[in-house]
Amino acid sequence: MEIGINLQSAAWCPTEKQAKLMRENSFTRTFMMSDDCSATPETIDLFRNYGITFDTLHAPFRTINNIWKDDESGEKTLNELICGVKKCAELGIPTLIVHLSSGRPAPRINDIGHSRFDRLMSIAKENNIQIAFENQRYVANIADALESYPEAGMCWDVGHEGCFTPGKHFMPLFGDRLAALHIHDNNLIYNGDDHLLPFDGKIDFDYVARELARLSYGGTIMLEVFCENEPYNSLAPEDFYKKAASSAKRLIQKIYE
Repeated sequence: MEIGINLQSAAWCPTEKQAKLMRENSFTRTFMMSDDCSATPETIDLFRNYGITFDTLHAPFRTINNIWKDDESGEKTLNELICGVKKCAELGIPTLIVHLSSGRPAPRINDIGHSRFDRLMSIAKENNIQIAFENQRYVANIADALESYPEAGMCWDVGHEGCFTPGKHFMPLFGDRLAALHIHDNNLIYNGDDHLLPFDGKIDFDYVARELARLSYGGTIMLEVFCENEPYNSLAPEDFYKKAASSAKRLIQKIYE
């Protein structure tokens, strides 16, 4: 089982230094936003030279609620998602992570949104790219998307489950569609999306490990964490990556216990 960490987890570090620190701490996988200016063939080659592979790209999400609106803003958001698919194809990255909504309240599932996701999924199929829908605040959105698109996978964001849908568990419902992970911790405060390192908050990582073991998950343990967040903002990048790797490896140990 490989461990990964998001590019820009230490955003002020030069890109090559991030690659170097990842490799020194046994990270062999990473991901970045599809609209990041670093999403170029040169970046892919740089990380490949350090033995690091991009598992996924993450589509833009700040305007994702517009996908359900019957106006030009929805078309603009769809075009951003399509650009993410095409960027995956250009860079040879197999999976695009996509949100379905943001915040509460969000627009209801409707035909105009469905028609846009139909177009997105068709273009993804043409380009041989998998879409993995990420859990946010609505279980119904994930259920609808995975039922509508059997070719889609799910990105289980462990931190989001803890702070956006307390008391609800996604893997018993959708574990057979698991395609990617976003691993981070928080203090289980609603909307407290802290992106802490695993075991630094209150999420039950014994449960997470049991679910991943039950599902025989063999993909990447992908952290989505940020050095500039407290309590890590006083750490040197070298110390942050070391601590991050230790937490990822601890989770793997629990999976195999």
